[in-house]
Amino acid sequence: MDVMIHSSSFLLPELPADQTSGAGPTYALVLLNQHLPRFTPLLWKHVYAAQLRVCADGGANRLYDELPGLFPDEDASSVRNRYKPDMIKGDMDSIRAEVLEFYKNMGTKIVDASHDQDTTDLHKCVAFVRDFYADTETSTLCILVVGALGGRFDHEMGNINVLCRFSTIRIVLVSEDCLIQLLPSTHHHEIHIQSSIEGPHCGLIPIGTRSGSTTTTGLQWNLTNTEMRFGGLISTSNIVRGGIVTVQSSSDLLWTVSLKKS
Repeated sequence: MDVMIHSSSFLLPELPADQTSGAGPTYALVLLNQHLPRFTPLLWKHVYAAQLRVCADGGANRLYDELPGLFPDEDASSVRNRYKPDMIKGDMDSIRAEVLEFYKNMGTKIVDASHDQDTTDLHKCVAFVRDFYADTETSTLCILVVGALGGRFDHEMGNINVLCRFSTIRIVLVSEDCLIQLLPSTHHHEIHIQSSIEGPHCGLIPIGTRSGSTTTTGLQWNLTNTEMRFGGLISTSNIVRGGIVTVQSSSDLLWTVSLKKS
């Protein structure tokens, strides 16, 4: 079985050289309608101009309202002019009229998808990113999502469901405190821990169905052909104990790891 390599190097101040030479992942950034983490400008920087930065409906309010606060020594209008999303897409039931007008006048593409009430705004944005990069190898595409965690629990579960519905695409939900991504059972997984920015707390959680067998290395409490299911054992509050964590599982798992405060 093929091995999928994971790294949170997108949270480093500078991307590794192999990721700036065209050999690394193709990043896209999606902003949702929850508090933006302090490192949002860093993620924005790592998503180069030729790549995509998309606001999902009310995520544009967050960009407009909160990003200037991350640059207290700069004029708010200057910050807003510098951080212009390529697209705003969603139901358009959360974005404020003045925010919509501001970005529309700056040239941001606006897509009203209110006709589709069966999918979430994140689903709509991920589908757009997928189609935009239709000619790109899926294995190189990495969609970073901020504002996906916190707030209403049903919204969080809807965002996690998007990971499952697009299981062939690498999607990382990033909050101030942790990140979450899907580890599909179609691959073995090798997670390269960036110890300066993440850990030590972590978890592996079966999603959708029980995991009949999960085996890991690199954790304080490793699993060896262990069954995990809700109502039984799930691996929460585990600890990273090395530079690389490996995971093999008979079903899809969520991987979560804590992020360190700067």
